[in-house]
Amino acid sequence: MAVITGGASGIGLSLAQYWASQGGKVVLADLFPEALEQAAAQVEGPVHTVACDVTKEEDNARLAAEAIEAFGAINLVAPFAGIIKDGLFLSPDRESGKVARKMPLEQFESVIKVNLTGVFLTARECGEQMVNHGCRGLICFISSTGSLGTAGQINYASTKAAMSVMPKVLTGEFMRRGLSERIRCVAVAPGYVGTAMVKGMNQKALEKIVDEVPIGRLIEPEEVASLVGELYRNEALSGEVYFIHGGLRLGSRG
Repeated sequence: MAVITGGASGIGLSLAQYWASQGGKVVLADLFPEALEQAAAQVEGPVHTVACDVTKEEDNARLAAEAIEAFGAINLVAPFAGIIKDGLFLSPDRESGKVARKMPLEQFESVIKVNLTGVFLTARECGEQMVNHGCRGLICFISSTGSLGTAGQINYASTKAAMSVMPKVLTGEFMRRGLSERIRCVAVAPGYVGTAMVKGMNQKALEKIVDEVPIGRLIEPEEVASLVGELYRNEALSGEVYFIHGGLRLGSRG
């Protein structure tokens, strides 16, 4: 059984569909109940929905408890809820050379709250249930090539860099407690993914993005979901970040 946050759209929904297609059960979580119900209708298999604000401790505890109540176990934790609020750290005025704008604290903290604190809470609460109920499975974070450093994303990139170190930290902790053989931890790091939002952006800007990808196209959400499935199946894979970016090298053609 998989617990997936950010499950009403994008990679989260694609993972839910993939997991169900392989015979798995899904607990789908997102912020808005209506969007959740629409997403659940696109999943062909047993699915339970939970309206959840991942930034709230009590919501994450309820999500994990409902997952156990609904299906009796948690085998995959995919805390994929996330937001983007891009902006420059400092923006000097072109004429005076002095700073005219700077990233507001709220803009920085709101991304940290969802993408880092929310992910931590979801993984912690679901992980607790996995330990207490003797579950075997995988905690899979979602990082990004943005973790390598993308201008205009000091908030987002910082959270994704944090996702890159979490598998190593948790694998080490689980090993000390004799848990690492049955509860593994990894992260996937996509490049530019062809979600509905990305495909709907300004087409000239999208062409420039695709021009930087060696395989000549966006990564499909289904391809990211398939990678998560392989990470789940192959129990030799643990404690690392697995990139899926079509050969992308930020700021370089290699």
